Amino acid sequence: MSAHTPAQTPWIRRLVSTPAGRPRLVCFPHAGGSAGYFRPLAVALSPHLETVAVQYPGRQERRGEAPLESVGRLADEAFAALAPALSGPFAFFGHSLGALVAFEVARRFEAAGETGPARLFASAVCAPSVLRRPTAHLADDETLVAELRALAGADRGGLSAAEVRGLPLPAVRADYRAVEHYRVEPGARIGAPVTALVGTEDPIVSRDDAAAWAGHTTAGGTLRVFDGGHFYLDHQVHRVAETVVAAFAPRAAALAP
Repeated sequence: MSAHTPAQTPWIRRLVSTPAGRPRLVCFPHAGGSAGYFRPLAVALSPHLETVAVQYPGRQERRGEAPLESVGRLADEAFAALAPALSGPFAFFGHSLGALVAFEVARRFEAAGETGPARLFASAVCAPSVLRRPTAHLADDETLVAELRALAGADRGGLSAAEVRGLPLPAVRADYRAVEHYRVEPGARIGAPVTALVGTEDPIVSRDDAAAWAGHTTAGGTLRVFDGGHFYLDHQVHRVAETVVAAFAPRAAALAP
């Protein structure tokens, strides 16, 4: 993937201009989220890292496409787009649903004999072995929106009426359904180290749930805790950027040709 030319695939969005040759961070959005959510993080990481994000079907410029309803299918399609586009050291950062997709994409890199991510940053989600599986996708629109409002909580000061009207509810439902039906075989691990990140007031992910990601890597797991709830990243972007650079940059340097 050229540092100056976006990949010719709807699955990959380049978020900010970054000098050539930088290690890459590939970001995977939360349920109902889009690639643009990670632009503040991309700005904070520049010029240390080039940040790109995966864009799922059913949102923003892909809103006319049918959303996918399984983590496996999201991972299959993302892997197909990323495998030929990535070269040099790279890491994955997934928020909530995105961390599960990123984990599965990393597994696909390894299964294909490809060099996978140097590190996985798993943000705001329980490890697969202790995953809480939502059922909100079965409810009516009003109940689903109420669930989203509660999850956003103080991190976003509540969702405004305009924000609620703008939510891609079919995509949200599909994403929630993907999480509910996600299963992974016991002992599934990747060869990259995992850094789990969680907010102190996250209503659905405890520190223990996040720390359990250490059981899904053969290379060691660490836990980082930030003030805030499920969307702690909204207010902790610079601290998260510091964490990413400190954890990934030395490993990227070691892996560089």
